[in-house]
Amino acid sequence: MVQEAKAERPGDALLLNAALETIPFGFCVWSSDFTLVMWNRHYLDIYGFPARAIRQGMSLFEVVELSCRLGNHPDTDPKGFFEAYAAELTGNRSGLRVVNLEETAGGRTLETSHVYAPGLGWVVTHEDVTDEIARADMMAESKRELARQYGLLDAAINNISHGLSMFDKDFRLMASNAEFARMYALPPELTRPGTAFRDILEYRRKVGRHAPEDIDAYIAERRRVMRNGRFVNEIAKMADGTYISFRHQPLEGGGMVTTHEDITGQLATEAQMRHLATHDALTDLPNRALFREDVEQSCAGLGSGRSFSLLLVNLDNFKFVNDSEGHETGDKVLQAVASRLKETVGGEGLVARLGGDEFAVLAPGISDPAAVADLARTILTGLDAPFRFGRKPVRLRASVGMAVAPGDGQNADTLMSNADLALIKAKEEEPGTYRFFESGMDAKFRRRRLLETGLRDALSNKELALHFQPLISALTGAVVCAEALLRWDHPELGSIAPAEFIPVAEDTGLIVPLGAWVIETACHTAAGWAEDVKVAVNLSPLQFTRAGLLETVWGALMASGLSAGRLELEITESLLLKDSAANIEMLHALRGLGVGIALDDFGTGYSSLSYLRAFPFDKIKIDRSFMTDIAARPENRAILAAMIGLGKSLGMETVVEGIETAEQLSIVTREGCSQIQGFYYSPPVDAETFAGLIGADGLRLRSVRRSG
Repeated sequence: MVQEAKAERPGDALLLNAALETIPFGFCVWSSDFTLVMWNRHYLDIYGFPARAIRQGMSLFEVVELSCRLGNHPDTDPKGFFEAYAAELTGNRSGLRVVNLEETAGGRTLETSHVYAPGLGWVVTHEDVTDEIARADMMAESKRELARQYGLLDAAINNISHGLSMFDKDFRLMASNAEFARMYALPPELTRPGTAFRDILEYRRKVGRHAPEDIDAYIAERRRVMRNGRFVNEIAKMADGTYISFRHQPLEGGGMVTTHEDITGQLATEAQMRHLATHDALTDLPNRALFREDVEQSCAGLGSGRSFSLLLVNLDNFKFVNDSEGHETGDKVLQAVASRLKETVGGEGLVARLGGDEFAVLAPGISDPAAVADLARTILTGLDAPFRFGRKPVRLRASVGMAVAPGDGQNADTLMSNADLALIKAKEEEPGTYRFFESGMDAKFRRRRLLETGLRDALSNKELALHFQPLISALTGAVVCAEALLRWDHPELGSIAPAEFIPVAEDTGLIVPLGAWVIETACHTAAGWAEDVKVAVNLSPLQFTRAGLLETVWGALMASGLSAGRLELEITESLLLKDSAANIEMLHALRGLGVGIALDDFGTGYSSLSYLRAFPFDKIKIDRSFMTDIAARPENRAILAAMIGLGKSLGMETVVEGIETAEQLSIVTREGCSQIQGFYYSPPVDAETFAGLIGADGLRLRSVRRSG
C-alpha cells in the first residue's frame, strides 16, 4: 500500500494518493534526515520491494540495505552505497537536481532524479530507461553501420575498373566514380552533383577524350533509352576512333545509371584472335575453315546466276624437298609458294592454305572452262620457276584439280570434294598438270573410299586369305618354295585384285598391320609342309619405314616354329631408291636372323646392277615382262641369258616368273635358271590345295630337264 500522506482532510489524502498512483514512474519523498515520508506503487515495483517491507519512517540505509539484498545495485556494498548516496544529497540545496543511473536486479537501468523541496525534503523519481537506452544504442549502431556500409559502397564504386555515372531525369549528374572522371579526363568541377550532361560532353569534345561525333544525336539516343525503361548494352564509336561499351539501366521515376568501358584494345585483341583462328600461322593465308566459309558465301549467290571456280593446288615433290633440305627450308618454300600464288592470282581470286603442301584458289566470276584452264596454267607456270634460298635453287612441281560451280556442285563440301577428285586424277595420270572434275571420278572415288574403310575391318572380319603359287626346281621339277599372295574377298565388291587394294593399303599405312599378318600366317602355314619347301613373302617399302619389322619376323618364326632358313623375304628395287643406306642396314639385320632375301621384278629398275653390288641377295626373280615373245625375239632371249648368267656368277639363285607355255619353259631351262614360276605349273591356290601339290608327280612330269 502506498503510505497515505497526512492531510487536514481525508478527501485531500485520497486525492494525493490517487495523484501519486497516476505518476508513470517511481516516486518517493525523503525527509532532510533521510527517513522515508511517502512513495507510490511504481517505486515498489521498480526495485521489487514487498509492500509490507517498506514503511513510513524507514531510514535510507535500511531501504538501501533491503534493495541490495534483493540484488539491486550489483557488486555494491550497502554501507558504501549509502554513504556515497547520502553525501551527494546532504544539505539543504533548494532547486538542485541530481540525476543518477542505477541498475535493478532484473538487469534494468533506472534513472533517478533528486530534487530538494524546502519544508518537504528530497523528492526522488525513479524511471526505467532501459528501452530508451537500447533505442539510443540501436540508433547509434545503425548510424555507425550506415557509415560503414556507405564507406564500403564508396570504396567499391571507386575501385571498379569501369566508369560509373548516375544522371537524373533532366540529365544532371547525381553521382560518379573516380574511373568515370579519369576515363574522360574530367576536372573536379565537372564531377559535382548537378553538372549538366551536355557540359560534360562539350568538355570531352574540347579535350578530344572519347567525345561522340554528334553530341545532339548522342543525347537524344540516351533520352530514348531512358524513356524505354529497359536495360541496354551498346557499343559506340567515338570521334577519336575509340570504342566505348555502355550498359544503361534506367531508374524508376527517371534517371539512369551507366557503366563506361573503353574496349578499343579488347576489340583489337579479339580481331587478332579471330585472324589467328582463321588464318594459317606460317603463310598468313586464310585457312581451311575460313576458305570453306568463303566458298559457302559464293554458293549463296549461285541462285542469282553467279558462277565461280575452285582450284586445289598440291605440291607434288614437297616431301622430298622437306626431307632433303630440312624443315626450315621447307617452311620458307611454303611461304614463297603462298606469296607467288597471291601474286599470280592477283585480284582474280582468293588464295588459301588448306594444310601441309595443299593450297586452294577461289575464283569468283571465272567459270568458262577455257578461262579456268588458263588460270591453272598460269599457276603451274608461276610455281615452275625455281625458288632460291642460298646455296642452291629449289624446284617444285605442282598439280591442280578444278571444279566449276554450279555444274560441279552447289555447296562447299561437294565442290571441294570434286576438286579433290580432279586433283587425285591429275596426280595419278600426269603429275605437274591440271584436271577438271568429271562425273566418273565420283564413282571411282567412292570405290576407293569403300576399299579404304573395308581394309580397316578386313582382318577382324576374316575376309583376307593367303594363296600360294609354287616355285619349281628347274633341275628336279619338285616344288621347292611357294610365294604367299594376299587375297581379299570383299562382302560387297567381291574379289578385289591385289593390284587394286595393295596401293590403297600402302597409301593409308594399313600395309604395315596387313604385312605383319601375312608374315605370321605364311610362317604358320609353311610350318606344316615338308622341311625342304620354303615360303616367300613380299615386303612393302613402307614396312621398312616403320619400327618393328625385325621383331615381327622374329616373332612369327618363334610362334610358328618355322626355321629361319625356310623363310624368304622378297623386296622390289623401289625399296632401294629411298634411304638406301638405312634399308640395306635393315636387310643385313634380317639376313642376320637367317632368312633369305630375294630381289623381285629384277630387270625393270633403273640400276639393277648397282643393287646387286650393294647387297648380296640370295635370289633374283626375273620379271615376267621378259617372257613376252621370247621365242620370236632373240634380243629378249639374250637379255634373259645375261641376267641368268649374272646371277650365277654372283652365286645367286635365279627365278624366272610368268612361265605359261612349254616353249617358254624349254628356253629358260636351257639358259640355266634355278627355279621356275608361272601358270604353266599352277596359278596361286589356297593353302589346302597347295599342300597337295607338294611332291606331286604331275608337276615333275611337266618339268623339262636341262640336257647334258
